[in-house]
Amino acid sequence: MSLLAQRYVLKGNISQSQILARHSMRVHTRIEGQKVSNGRNKVTIQSLQAQRTNKIPITMLTAYDYPTGMACSSNPNLDVTLVGDSLAQVCLGHDSTTKLTLQEMIHHARAVSRGTTHPFLVADMPFGTYHVSLASTTTNAVRLIQEGRVDAVKLEGGSEISTVVRHLTSIGIPVMAHVGLMPQRHIAMSGYRVQGRTAEAARRVLSDALALEDAGAFSIVIEAVPKELGSYITERLKIPTIGVGAGPGTSGQALVWDDVMGTWPGRKAKFVRRFRDLQTPKDYAISDYTTAVREGLFPGEAESYSMNNEEWNKFLSAEE
Repeated sequence: MSLLAQRYVLKGNISQSQILARHSMRVHTRIEGQKVSNGRNKVTIQSLQAQRTNKIPITMLTAYDYPTGMACSSNPNLDVTLVGDSLAQVCLGHDSTTKLTLQEMIHHARAVSRGTTHPFLVADMPFGTYHVSLASTTTNAVRLIQEGRVDAVKLEGGSEISTVVRHLTSIGIPVMAHVGLMPQRHIAMSGYRVQGRTAEAARRVLSDALALEDAGAFSIVIEAVPKELGSYITERLKIPTIGVGAGPGTSGQALVWDDVMGTWPGRKAKFVRRFRDLQTPKDYAISDYTTAVREGLFPGEAESYSMNNEEWNKFLSAEE
């Protein structure tokens, strides 16, 4: 709920449920300057920082196409939409995020952007697109901003990429950093393992986060670390932290679309909560459709077009 909405609730002018209901009635939105018609201002780096300061949890969810981008925009409580490189697995069928190309990311980011209104839109820079040189990194990041039409880019890495982050932010490209478990490095890390479980490992994660903040990152994703470490890093930093399996003490939380919707058939990570089971209704719908076609029940009269009898008879006469 916005701070203005909170004041209305506190004054007794309107209930929280009424506010959310009114927001929900105006979901197909368009941007007019910085204002969108669902009543929520366009989320900015400044407003995300204000949420951190006021301890209003930040919400981030992935999206991969126009429908999911529009769905994220339909709820005023969704702050950040991430076009995550997890699309390599959940959309393109790859076994790793490292298989995703820059052109594929741009294609999906552009589709999500068409459905995005108030959420701050971030895209992952795919593996290999920010490792070769500062020149190529800049070109790739600019392409994501210009062609992918995102607001910011996200990079996985620790202090070793601080020079890259500093360079991008110095030329006006906002960077969201990502520490802890880094899926793009799952092979080097010997799998998707929880990070920072020893004192030494925890110090490394903290050191990385501090270096990336100093380099100019406006926010940092912390993935798969003990909850104590997630809270401690959040207290030490002056920028918002977004937790992915980092406990409840971070500035916000993020999950993958397919995990939230219960449509991912793969292994469920410990930090995932499936808020709905949308796969079962999909399976039933496919089963009902194929059965109806096989049994001659679809299409029926309601789904069929008709021709004027006189015109039909003319057609048949011409065919004789």
